[in-house]
Amino acid sequence: MPRYKLTLEYDGTPFVGWQLQDGQMSVQGRLAKAIVDFSGEDVTPRGAGRTDAGVHALGQVAHFDLAKDWAPNKVRDALNAQVRPEPISVLTCERAADDFDARFSAKARHYLYRIIDRRSPLALERNRAWGVFRPLDAKAMHEAAQVLVGHHDFTTFRSIECQAASPEKTLQRLEVSRHGEVLRIEASARSFLHNQVRSMVGSLKAVGEGRWTRADLQKALDARDRAACGPVAPACGLYLVRVDY
Repeated sequence: MPRYKLTLEYDGTPFVGWQLQDGQMSVQGRLAKAIVDFSGEDVTPRGAGRTDAGVHALGQVAHFDLAKDWAPNKVRDALNAQVRPEPISVLTCERAADDFDARFSAKARHYLYRIIDRRSPLALERNRAWGVFRPLDAKAMHEAAQVLVGHHDFTTFRSIECQAASPEKTLQRLEVSRHGEVLRIEASARSFLHNQVRSMVGSLKAVGEGRWTRADLQKALDARDRAACGPVAPACGLYLVRVDY
């Protein structure tokens, strides 16, 4: 029974997230329907990251098995035909080893968060970035972000709904850079807690506004208390960029 590995992109705006939810449209559910529509096989694809409602992907990875041996390019094209008109695109499809698991085989996940700090509201970038109506200090945000890099208890930056067994994670990279009116916040780790990136971004925004300092961010991390977190950044600016194996 061949195993297929997909790399796909999607606009998360119309979805309740990656994961199947009864009676609601999820990326996983829409992809499962596309699989059964072209192959006749009722299988559920497993993803590398359970992106939340409104979160986008540039390089989500998923896998599934089929009884019939299809050519990977046929699977890719058939899925792309079946998911229309939803904003999902299967970029690549390849055969994977029998023990490959999109989630558990991952060595690192890379996320991007985009903020646009300008006075005028967003039009073309609506639902694709966080529009902030005051200038942010990207340098201060980057310097403060470094206190979060490394192995820490991230309880402060963890959703109360998070189901992870431990709040401890190793953040390999957290960088803030400015590109014109766009701020890019890039985070890398083997895995993340539920809402961790958006929680960190929300607190970094407070630094960019001058309301928090690096010391305040350190204090929030050390508190290990969800109440110490700044306001959580909206989902629209977050992208799952790549998964390493």
